Amino acid sequence: MRRLLLDKTDPTILCLGAHSDDVEIGAGATLLQLLDQAPHASIHWVVFSGEGERADEAHRSATLLAGDRLASIEQHHFRDGFFPDSFAEIKESFRSLQRSINPDLIFTHWRHDLHQDHRLVAELTGQAFRDHLILEYEILKYDGGLGSPNVYVPVSADVASRKVRHLASAFTSQGTKYWFSEDTLRSLMSVRGVECRAPGGYAEAFYGTKLVFLGDASRD
Repeated sequence: MRRLLLDKTDPTILCLGAHSDDVEIGAGATLLQLLDQAPHASIHWVVFSGEGERADEAHRSATLLAGDRLASIEQHHFRDGFFPDSFAEIKESFRSLQRSINPDLIFTHWRHDLHQDHRLVAELTGQAFRDHLILEYEILKYDGGLGSPNVYVPVSADVASRKVRHLASAFTSQGTKYWFSEDTLRSLMSVRGVECRAPGGYAEAFYGTKLVFLGDASRD
């Protein structure tokens, strides 16, 4: 196992989620830990689907999680479950992002996710940001489809608990869903913690499709 460090204290981070709670479920603990370690981070947040209460929850969640490090938030209203039908419009929104933001790190969906909305966001992320560090997060779901990630972020037990508490308080509309429970949200972090021998017992896992190692040649 090799370690990769994000050594900037002021990274620009772009968070992309198809739905209101996707970023928080897939990368919430990692973001909380990064914000603890990078006091001058700048967070840009984009949610592509959400109406009414779900849109309000997305905005409130991003604001609470990122605090004064939240540089921008975009809330789109593409129809849940029908993203492929809105391909041209969603791609245009990515082209706009590409022109306005040059992030050090991007969190987006896994390109092999079984949900069609998730896959499209992942595909367009790779098309729009070809020379950036992209970490694709995973979403636990009824359909299954979890894979074998290759990037792990160990998090402390405290950070794992903060993630779970944040999700429960920010997304009250989801509280009646059988899968939206503390045990479920914590369980995947525990499994991924085992896989990377996380000191605190918890981790979030990602897929890094293209990582470039910059050694001495980068100075030429």
